[in-house]
Amino acid sequence: LAQVEESGGGSVQAGGSLRLSCRVSAFARTGDCVGWFRQAPGKPHEGLANIETDDGDVIYADSVKGRFTVSRDLASKTISLQMNRLTPEDTAMYYCAVRFDAFCYRRYLQELDKFPTWGRGTQVTVFS
Repeated sequence: LAQVEESGGGSVQAGGSLRLSCRVSAFARTGDCVGWFRQAPGKPHEGLANIETDDGDVIYADSVKGRFTVSRDLASKTISLQMNRLTPEDTAMYYCAVRFDAFCYRRYLQELDKFPTWGRGTQVTVFS
């Protein structure tokens, strides 16, 4: 039984939008750091954004700032990734990961090992 599960991936035309969801089984009362990552074929994992579930503060990677938006819904224990103006370069497997009872730091975008719990990913394909 997965504790973190992504959904919402699919195929979309360039210029379009897609919203991904990350369902988490439980949040710490004091808040967690939840990260969105992606991996394109033949490339390393890329950190996209981190969000603190207690106050909703978000740290974005420069590569997606202005196009991607992360938000939280505590009642449903869901972290959303809204992706706009998609390009073929956004084609990748998208992952959600959780560092429980923790703050987020910008360096976590490059430190995947800080997140002990991962979903299995959801595929996003952007075509021209």
